[in-house]
Amino acid sequence: MGLRSGVFACLLVAWVAALGSCGAPRHDEIIVGSKNFSEQALLGEMVAQHLEARTHREVTRRFYLAGSYICQQALLAGRIDLYVEYTGTALTAILHDSLQADPTAVYERVRSEYQRRFGLEVLASLGFNNTFAIVVRGEDARRLHLKTISDVAPFARQWRAGFGYEFMERPDGFAGLARTYGLAFKETPRILDLGLLYRALLEKQVDFVAGNSTDGLLAARDLTMLEDDKHYFPPYEAVPVVRGDALGRFPEMRGALLELAGKINDTEMRRMNFEVDGEHRDIADVAREFLRAKGLE
Repeated sequence: MGLRSGVFACLLVAWVAALGSCGAPRHDEIIVGSKNFSEQALLGEMVAQHLEARTHREVTRRFYLAGSYICQQALLAGRIDLYVEYTGTALTAILHDSLQADPTAVYERVRSEYQRRFGLEVLASLGFNNTFAIVVRGEDARRLHLKTISDVAPFARQWRAGFGYEFMERPDGFAGLARTYGLAFKETPRILDLGLLYRALLEKQVDFVAGNSTDGLLAARDLTMLEDDKHYFPPYEAVPVVRGDALGRFPEMRGALLELAGKINDTEMRRMNFEVDGEHRDIADVAREFLRAKGLE
């Protein structure tokens, strides 16, 4: 294990230890968690505001809890009651199942296995699919006529890649992508903070990155998202994952969360992400305006 991997493992242990030592969770509040990037905090805030409006209960926010592993452990430990996950991530990173392409099959597998293994309920999709986005500079895409990931293979040996830590480690990440598309880069891919991926790309520190298809900056910068022409990535539909005992303690939660089903499409999510990341608007304000526009205050 390399130094970076060792440090990350230690951080994970510290997070889990912290989650297990915080004392018993309160039972008169709903605790909403999120992972550690803007879209997740925005979804968490949207869920929290809607639950406050519909249940008239206190909602505590525990956002930016690192990645899927930490959020899953927080759920199982009772430190949070729910967060929004993505079906493909749940399938591969949590259940360690093989990749599947059919959205319905993936959702049903995740829903049934989360219930069976963990006692967690996976509710209906919020409506959008946030798949990985393989992104290059627009100028390179135009110059080299790049439209698909397959188109990159002849140039990869002269290029540098940059990815988030999870993408390097997860089963639906870099290793499988490289095998599927025959990608061999100039050097070992750089590990970058998710918030710095596009800056590093635009500043030509790297030439090829894996972002997210709903990233707001994709439409606002000269960036090109390449088509996954070999259909490597599974669907990543956004779904609320909820502790069963929380739904028992707060029976009105289920109906409130189901009101959010199908309410956000890919374009709307991308626009809200840009308002947060590109225009630096307050997450709570963006969430409130969206809920109001959908009649979900």
